[in-house]
Amino acid sequence: MIHIQNVTKQYTLTKKQQKELQANTNSINAVNEVSIYCKPGRVFSLLGPNGAGKTTLLRMVATILKPTSGSILVNDKNTVKQAQGVQKSIGFLTGSTNLYDRLTPAETVSYFGQLHGMPKEQLKKRTHLLFDQLDIHKFSSKRISQLSTGMKQRVSIARSMIHDPDVVIFDEPTSGLDIVSANSIITLIKECKEAGKTIIFSSHIMSEVDLLCDDLAIINHGRIIYNDTMDSFRTQSTGQSLTEAFITTVNAN
Repeated sequence: MIHIQNVTKQYTLTKKQQKELQANTNSINAVNEVSIYCKPGRVFSLLGPNGAGKTTLLRMVATILKPTSGSILVNDKNTVKQAQGVQKSIGFLTGSTNLYDRLTPAETVSYFGQLHGMPKEQLKKRTHLLFDQLDIHKFSSKRISQLSTGMKQRVSIARSMIHDPDVVIFDEPTSGLDIVSANSIITLIKECKEAGKTIIFSSHIMSEVDLLCDDLAIINHGRIIYNDTMDSFRTQSTGQSLTEAFITTVNAN
């Protein structure tokens, strides 16, 4: 479960930034009074144009950033007051995650499993399962620096999922990937849903949203401008493609 209540994230602007953004104030709200609720066993898609506030919001859920105001609960734990407890229950996957080039996939995943305090035998079994699912075994002993972008992203998935989290955050995870690598992530999201996990998913690829999404929120200029089920969005968008309906919604706000 993810419960976001009236969350705002404010940043102070330098004079240079004020000039670049043509802002009349010395601060800006990247996220502005956002409230959404993500249920277990459903895929919640967060959509919005570049700079809308998606990544900022997801990083606050993941405890990487702190809200300026409002609160975020993950499995009834506050992301600020109980950050460590939240971190144990989430997996956070982004398309821009970096890996340490000198380690192998096996070493990387083992390291993160140990950080989560996993017993040795449990870590071994979980690693084998994920490497099977993501087809990592064949390059598990190569250095990260020798891997393709798609291979690295599969390692990032395994690293994020090694502790079998109840809540999974995907921030544009298939961006720039080939079809095979992207499909492994789509399959993983479906498996997470079947396992009853809470999933929040951000993507610019509408075909992925259409395939996976149960609930949908659209954010623009830091504010939520749509928040309902995907079925409701499809119904009100009759006669338009999902991309056209998304653009219409954004332009109307």
